[in-house]
Amino acid sequence: MECWIGMVKDGDRRIVRLAGRLSAAQVPELFIACAGQKDIEIDLTDLLSADPAGIEALQRIRRSGATLSGIPGYIQLQLHTAGDPRASR
Repeated sequence: MECWIGMVKDGDRRIVRLAGRLSAAQVPELFIACAGQKDIEIDLTDLLSADPAGIEALQRIRRSGATLSGIPGYIQLQLHTAGDPRASR
């Protein structure tokens, strides 16, 4: 399975859910889903893996103010290894 990107609104907050494998091919769609949102949460509970482009995209989105939740251990390790100082958030 490739990556599924779903969006839910919870009041003023947008929750973007990722499932499957995040790769460079899905990064533009992920950025579109997050564009222009001030209070956004990225739910990674069902994310199985991410390639380097996917990890970089998650880091950029978090640096722009998004919250990452439900981060699987494997993805958290990738975020740490890639040098994001906010990976343990």
